[in-house]
Amino acid sequence: MTVVMPAGVQTARDLVGPAISQAVSRLSPAVRAVASYHLGLSDATGQPITAGGTGKALRPALALLSARAAGVGPERAVVPAAAVELVHNFSLLHDDIMDGDTERRHQPTAWTVFGVGAAILAGDALLALSQDILMETPPYGVWAARCLSAAVLRLIAGQGADLEFEQRDDVEVAECLDMAGDKTAALMACACSIGVIYVGGPPGLAMSLSGFGAHAGLSFQLVDDLLGIWGAPEVTGKPVGSDLRARKKSVPVVTALASDTDAGRDLAKLFGKSEPLTDDEVLHATQLVEAAGAKVRIEEMADAELASALACLADAEMPEDVRAEFAAIAEFITARQW
Repeated sequence: MTVVMPAGVQTARDLVGPAISQAVSRLSPAVRAVASYHLGLSDATGQPITAGGTGKALRPALALLSARAAGVGPERAVVPAAAVELVHNFSLLHDDIMDGDTERRHQPTAWTVFGVGAAILAGDALLALSQDILMETPPYGVWAARCLSAAVLRLIAGQGADLEFEQRDDVEVAECLDMAGDKTAALMACACSIGVIYVGGPPGLAMSLSGFGAHAGLSFQLVDDLLGIWGAPEVTGKPVGSDLRARKKSVPVVTALASDTDAGRDLAKLFGKSEPLTDDEVLHATQLVEAAGAKVRIEEMADAELASALACLADAEMPEDVRAEFAAIAEFITARQW
């Protein structure tokens, strides 16, 4: 299935990319090299990449739309859009280390190229930059910074829960959903509302868009969990079955393990092995998750969260073209590409 990227995403790249590059230029040379490589601004030798930067730019696109929802031009929200993307990439740098991922965006992860310590420092630097650029832009930059800081605390709590789950055999589906809400949906909710906050827009609009982002973010994470099992490498940027190979307690896996089915029990035995899973075992685990009914169940949950997101959007007062673009991005990020 071919999924067309919403036009607002390219606009976000064009507007926000230079702001991110400018922020990263403040870093010391060694840290800047790692951050620039991770962000796609340069290659591993430090040579600039002309068409690089800002990744998918989904969160910046949402932040710019947030400002437009409040009746101002997207250029007014470039700073908070850049800040949200810097935080997102701080989390990716650290996630890759904690998860042991060796590939992202179809290239080696930063920690495998520059080392664990250097990648940690680059992530820390991006987090600090996100607050710096917001605090430098009064009067509403302080409130936007507080919104982003609250999202970061939830993101860290979610990542902490994700790590804890690796050591437990009794993880429940509800816990997994709470973890996904913190780890992914909180920053998405912030992205959808931070533009309104930054330009001094109506609080009610910020709340409605935050709700939209929370539901859309959870739907996105559920779909991402499905892609972590069934997604093609050319779509995910990671090896096929990477989440199962790592025995990751994603929502589909936990749903299968809690299903009280023969397939779920067989999956528990397979995950209980001490040695690494072979390619055949990863394929078998994939089949077991689906046989336990988890794939269909998570698809239903993702659809329900998307419907809730669109309901929040319908209740908010904003220009109709902006509402349509929000909906288009939500449908884009939750599209299934096997």
